[in-house]
Amino acid sequence: MIAPALRKPLAALSLAALVAGCQATPTTELRGTGDLGVVVERATGSLAVVDTSERRILDRVEGLGDLSHASVKFSRDARYAFVFGRDGGLSRVDLLSGEITHRVMQSGNSIGGAVSQDGALVAVANYEPGGVKLFDSETLEEVADIPATYRDAAGETRRSKVVGLVDAPGNRFVYSLFEAGEIHLVDMNGDTPELTRFTDIGEEPYDALIGPNGRYYIAGLFGEDGLALLDLWHPEAGVQRILPDYGRGEERLPVYKMPHLEGWTLAGDEAWLPAVGRHEVLIADADDWSLKDRLPVHGQPIFVMRRPDERQVWVNFAHPDNDVVQVIDTESREIVATLEPGEAVLHMEFTPKGEQAWVSARDSDRVVVYDTRTLEEVARLDSESPSGIFFTDRAHRIGL
Repeated sequence: MIAPALRKPLAALSLAALVAGCQATPTTELRGTGDLGVVVERATGSLAVVDTSERRILDRVEGLGDLSHASVKFSRDARYAFVFGRDGGLSRVDLLSGEITHRVMQSGNSIGGAVSQDGALVAVANYEPGGVKLFDSETLEEVADIPATYRDAAGETRRSKVVGLVDAPGNRFVYSLFEAGEIHLVDMNGDTPELTRFTDIGEEPYDALIGPNGRYYIAGLFGEDGLALLDLWHPEAGVQRILPDYGRGEERLPVYKMPHLEGWTLAGDEAWLPAVGRHEVLIADADDWSLKDRLPVHGQPIFVMRRPDERQVWVNFAHPDNDVVQVIDTESREIVATLEPGEAVLHMEFTPKGEQAWVSARDSDRVVVYDTRTLEEVARLDSESPSGIFFTDRAHRIGL
């Protein structure tokens, strides 16, 4: 027991130590990351860290290499952004400090990545050399290297470009092999990767998506019409072909840019998807994958993205019609707005509950923020050659 005579001196000493400790601590803002995000600035190899509540840029992170086709994933706690550069660079960025904590040059050419269900692993899809590499999400130390090998028509072993890499429930990853025409499923629950191959899925899968509940993996085919679907609840059933008419068709229309499969939208029991080479948005039944409707739109659609409440779908377009975004009401299937954010619209992103849509206009060097209820512009941020926009709520969504 402390004697009464000592209590006041000890209390004073403790207070002084506390004050000294506070003075020694750097002045930093204490905040969460739930309303943060990043904008890829491809021309300068930088990320703009943004606050979606205040609609402003908080910081810029430079030195991230070639971001010409960069994508971003987030750590489980939504504090760190993993940046996948086209030059094979993988960077881990602290959104709160604006610093690159780790960076590795892991290949010669990469095309995106994914974070495992438990948040412990980061996977990277590589073009050159073709394959998938896995890294510890805290240190970026390499955990596994899975070559994307196959045998060509002459029986020679080749390596294929990897596309459409996503995370899947059960601490698995799924991806497609472009030249091989295969889908690979990797289970990371054991000491080493367990690989399952699905061959002869179709010619030249170029991109893929996974549904929001993680059940269906769908790969688009560049070399032929139709899509390849793998049911991850029943992988033993193999890959089935769906929407046989989805593609460029017999006319082989000129395609200015292949639409992103990640830009598909599942709204209720319907899938909304961009037509290839046509000025249409297609609507398919998400149960039997039959085509239900075709909606004429401004140009060749690239991203067809739903607002979180599924009441609106926002669409952007390929060159030369890429200065416009159209908004479609999913109930009436009518275009309710045609917006002009600027030249070369590349990407759109909704805030977590959908009250705002952020749109990047690369050639106008700006990001435009819209109120999704009034469809009015509410903010404009200067950004040099902005492309991808990624918000931290993606950290807790399958495949994003």
